[in-house]
Parts: sequence; C-alpha cells; structure tokens
Amino acid sequence: MGNSEINKIAFVGDYLPRKCGIATFTHDMYASVAAHNPDAECFVVPVNDRPEGYDYPPEVRFEIDEQDLESYLRAADFLNFANTDIVCLQHEYGIYGGPAGSHVLGLLRDLRMPVVTTFHTVLREPDADQRRVLMQLADLSARVVVMTRRARAFLREIYGVPVDKVDLIAHGIPDTPFVEPDLFKVQFGVEGRPVALTFGLLSPNKGVEHMLRAMPALLGEFPDLVYIILGATHPDLVRQQGERYRLGLERLARSLGIEKNVTFYNRFVELDQLTEFIRAADVYVTPYLNPAQITSGTLAYSFGCGKAIVSTPYWHAEELLADGLGILVPFADPQALAREIGGLLRDAGRRRAMSHTAYGLGREMVWGRSAHHYTESFQRARLGRQAQPPRPLAVRTLAEQRAELPDWRLDHLARLTDSTGIFQHATYTIPSFADGYCTDDNARALLLTVLLGEVGQDGPVVRRVATASAAFLQAAFDRDRGRFRNFMGIDRRWLEEVGSEDCQGRAIWALGTCVGRSHRTDMPSWAASYFELALPCVPEMSSPRAWAFGLLGVQEYLRRFGGDRATGQARDALTGLLVGLHERTATPDWPWFEEVLAYDNARLPHALIAVGRDGGDARAMEIGLEALGWLVGVQRAPQGHFRAIGCHGFYPKGREPARFDQQPIEANATVAACLEAYRATQDPRWLDEARSAFEWFLGRNDLGQDLYDPATGGCCDGLQEDRVNRNQGAESTLAFLLSLAEMNRLESSLVAFRQVR
Repeated sequence: MGNSEINKIAFVGDYLPRKCGIATFTHDMYASVAAHNPDAECFVVPVNDRPEGYDYPPEVRFEIDEQDLESYLRAADFLNFANTDIVCLQHEYGIYGGPAGSHVLGLLRDLRMPVVTTFHTVLREPDADQRRVLMQLADLSARVVVMTRRARAFLREIYGVPVDKVDLIAHGIPDTPFVEPDLFKVQFGVEGRPVALTFGLLSPNKGVEHMLRAMPALLGEFPDLVYIILGATHPDLVRQQGERYRLGLERLARSLGIEKNVTFYNRFVELDQLTEFIRAADVYVTPYLNPAQITSGTLAYSFGCGKAIVSTPYWHAEELLADGLGILVPFADPQALAREIGGLLRDAGRRRAMSHTAYGLGREMVWGRSAHHYTESFQRARLGRQAQPPRPLAVRTLAEQRAELPDWRLDHLARLTDSTGIFQHATYTIPSFADGYCTDDNARALLLTVLLGEVGQDGPVVRRVATASAAFLQAAFDRDRGRFRNFMGIDRRWLEEVGSEDCQGRAIWALGTCVGRSHRTDMPSWAASYFELALPCVPEMSSPRAWAFGLLGVQEYLRRFGGDRATGQARDALTGLLVGLHERTATPDWPWFEEVLAYDNARLPHALIAVGRDGGDARAMEIGLEALGWLVGVQRAPQGHFRAIGCHGFYPKGREPARFDQQPIEANATVAACLEAYRATQDPRWLDEARSAFEWFLGRNDLGQDLYDPATGGCCDGLQEDRVNRNQGAESTLAFLLSLAEMNRLESSLVAFRQVR
C-alpha cells in the first residue's frame, strides 16, 4: 500500500453465499482490494437476513444480525478492538434493519476509524427516514463513493453532501478477454443461433415479460433466436410468494408459442459461469421497469465484456449507454425491443462496432482498476481523519445506555387468536369464548402485525394473526351499508347490524396502515379495496375518536397513494372537524376538544400532529402539540410517573380526574402520540413523555406493580385502586404490544440518529 499506514481493512455488507447483488459486489471488492494490497489484512463483516446465517468462507470474521440493533453495536466494538484502519461499507436501504435501514448508523457512530461508504442507491425523492439515514451516513463517513455522475449530483443537490467528499468510481467488472460469441455458444447447445440474454435475480421490476412479448415479432425474421433468462428468483420474492412470478413468465412464454426459443436458468451462478453466459450472447437486454435505478451491476458486467446492449432508460443505462454506446428503448414497449434487437441482429457490423467500443471503455471498470481507485479513497479518508483528534472508545455509562426493552413474547397473542380472529376477553390467561370477538380488537391486531413486520418480528404467529384479523375485518364489512359490524358471538353470528363509530374509525386506521406500510405483497391491495369502500362514512360521523382513528388511517394510506384525490379530501374534512371542535371548545385553562377527558385521549392530538407532519398543516400541528402538552401534564402524577385518566368517571371539566381504573389503551395512545410529536419536532421532551407512559406497563405507576406479564407475553386489564386486574384480554395485550413495537422503532432511531460526540 505504498507509504500509507493502512494495514487492516474491514468490508461490511451482504456477502456470498447470500444470493444478492450486494453480496456479489462485496465479495468481488474484497478479493480485488486484497489482491491489490497483498501486505494488508482484509476481512469481512456480513449482515445476515436469517437466524441460521450462511456458510461463509474464512475471511468472514464477525456477523451482524440484520434486525438486532445490539448486534451492530457489538460489531463496532469488535472492529474497534481489532485495530481496524479502514471500514469499507456497502449501503443499500434494504440490507440493514430499522426504519430505512437506520440500524447501520448505530455501527458507524461507535467506530473510531474512518469509514468509506459506497452508496448503491441514491433516491431522487426519498421519504423523511430515507433522507435522514443517507445524510447521517454521509456525515459519519470520511469519504463516500458513488458509481454514476447522476448519483454524485443527487448527493450534492438533494442531500447537501460536499462535492469534495465524494469519489466517483465505476461499478467493478471482471477482466475478461474479448471473444466472439460463437466460441461459447456450443457449451449451452445454441451454436449457430443468435442469442439474447438477460441475467440477474428475477423479480417483477425486471420487465422480462415485455421482452417475452417482443419475441414473436423477432422470431418472424430470426426463427432460431434464443432468449436466455439467467438467474434465481429474488430470495425475498420466494419467501413472500414462492415461484409464482417465474411460473407466470413460463406460462406467458407458452401462451405466446415461444417456449422452444426461451430458456430459464433458475440458479444463482458464480462469476466464472456468468462470464461464459455473457460471452455467448449477441445482444444483452435489460428491460427494467423502474427508471430510478442509479446502479446496475448486470449492466456494468455486460458492457465491460463487450456486449451490444438494448435497455430501457433507467438512470444508470442512460448514463452508461449515452452517445450511441448502446440502444435505449421506452419502458414496457415490446415493439421497440423487437425493432432495436432485430436491427442489431440484422446489422452484424454495427453490432460488432458497438461491442468493441464498449469493451475498450470497459477496461477502466475492471476490478483491478476499481481496487486502485478504492485504495486511493481509503488513503484520502485516512489522511483526512489524521487532521482530527481520535474518537474515544464508545464506552457507555449505565446512565447513557438505553433502557432495555422487554424481549418479544407473542405466546398470549397466539393463545387469544383462533381461525376466526382474536377473542375479546380472557379470564386470567384463558380466552373467554363466551364473550366472542369484536372488530375493534381485530383492527388493533391487524395494525400490530404491520408494526411487528417493521421491527423484524414476522414469524408464523404474526402471519397467522394477520390473516385471521384481516379475514375478520373482511367478514365484518357490510357492503350494502358501507359499515363494519363489531361484535360476533362464539357461534360466528353477528350480534348487531352496525358497529360503533369508533369501530369504523379503527378499521379504517388498520386498513390504511396495511396499505401504507405492510411489506406483504398481497396485503396492501386487499386493504385498499376495503379502505376505499369504508372511508366515505367516517366524515359523516359525530365521534371525535372515529375522526381521529380515521385520520390516522388516511395519513398511512397517503404514504403510498399520495395523489389519491378522494382520500386527500377526506383528510381535509376530518382535519377540519377536529380543528373546528377544538376551536369551539378549548379555553386557556382547558385547551381540549371536549369538556371531558374520556378514553383513548391522546389519539385526538396524535392525529392532528400526524397531519401537520406529513401534510404540512401548520394549524393542525399547533393545536395537536398544545393539546398533547396539556394532556401529558394532566396525566403526570406528583411523583413524576404516568397516571392515566381512570375510566370510573373520567375527568369532566371543573371536577377532579378519576384515578382508577387506569386502562392500558391510555398508556399506548400516549406513547404513540408523544413519539409522533418527537418525529415532528425533534424535541427530546417528547421522548421522556413516551418513556414515562411506556414504563407504566412495567411498574412505574401508582401501585408500583407490573401490568406486563413476561411469563405469558400478555398484559393485565387495568390498574385498580388496590390491585392489578389480572385478566389479560385482547385490548390490553394489544395495547402493550403496540407500545413495545413503537418503542423498538424509537430506540432504533435514537441509537441510529444520535450525533457523534
């Protein structure tokens, strides 16, 4: 490494044998940098997306559990104590845990050595979490690397990253000799035939179906043409829906009568075999559907191997194939694909000239050159860090450490749920069949499963509860009335024609959250269909809580479908109802929406803060924050702990608040509202209020007794004057689990986004 002092380099990211593009990239970078710097010790710290991990090669020294924040902090300790000189991090939002992959920031914050981060994705329109994660990553990194000029411009213009901190290094490619395709066709049984190739992990955004639809026109002129589709189905897609997408492509090929000219190689191939497939191709095709793809390894590989390329104009292709270095066609246009591929097959001279030019330019992209450029970046990072005082080891005192949250235990949730849905009540921990089911609790349960998916808890119990609660809401909806029924007996007979207004609002909230945040491929579409049918009734109701629940659901829905005009109008109507109610009722000494504090109180300001934060409504934000600030003051006992308004009398204006029974839904509503206020304002006061409300479940309350039962995973039904109500019903258990999910997201963000000291 010349005269530099870099002797130990760690590579962090996915790693082979995990089957993904980042894993392949990290492996190739490790190998090339190690070969370029034979005197340096290079090792790998991969991220696991499954509990059993992978059968890694010897260079892997430490493993990170994707969803376990503490695992990232342990990795930081390992790297620090190993006297690592440089950490080379691969960043892609989907490979790290936490909101927008924020867990990785906890790792970077605690490292003492400089970090060089490669951004594989730079979004033009990030959401708030994605923007914050990338900006913090750039701030915590000594150097950042991108692979295209467009990505560099985005970093400067959208994220404010200084241009002198950014290194532009093309995607590395294998260094292979230029060969004519016919020399390699024989081993695949396609000698003498023209070959088109697409490779990479298979998923719907690859647009392969459009290339299949282009084939009949191509076969009219080139009847021997073979289209090879190389690559395993993306592992995430397989986990969600098996091989349904690939089988659908095979059915499409048969229906088009092209099955004899299409070959699927359903496997993840190693580099040597991949190179042979590329060499055998006359034309490489990337018919991708998403324009916002800033980097494509498959495109870089094929270009560097000297292939004539036909591609849709996603960002990397637009840049790499400019000036006639390849051919760009519109998205989802089989006719254009057929026309341009046919033109290249027809004109061998043009095809060969394009191939030779690409191959010549590709020599600057080979991994040997890439390793040289990365080594220079490492040296710049090292020199830049030497001008700063060394960061001390991240030893956290007990006062600085985050409060440990209870471990996840879903036993009681599973016990309360059968194939119909979740039972309302329990006697101690035994489900009460006699009390049946209700839409209120099944809506809460469905909402919980979405949040659990976001914090990495998506096992069999969660999936079973999600399916049962969704099916319950589906059965509860009366299409003729456009309303949900609420109560169902153990015999599966509905006990009423129309449920309460609050029930309608809670169902809308759960459905909207499924649309906006569920990662299950089938859930958003299902939820959207019922959301659209049920939403119109909510602004017609008179319950402020129904308005607030509905408004929370609307905000979640608009996360995914922000341009939905009807839903936007419903948001404005519900916001107007809550704001108007507050303006008619509130006084300086009672800044509230009603003349009584009743139940689920914090949901009213919560909804307005959410609208203010995501919808830009300053008046809603002002009212929501003022009302919530007053409420948490009312709910604070003289000793400083959280004290919910009791349900035996509530708190009418001008009288004393009822102290008992204190209900878990009040603590849950306060936790969620205060965290929304923190996300909107970044004021740490709201974190303290959220923690205080959460600790009510754990014994910091008027009786000093736990309501959460770690032996069962359930939550007791309330705090009475002299004891805890030991029944563990659905509402209470769901209130605790929803609060725990919210607190897990909070703690992840706190560690991830904490500024470097």
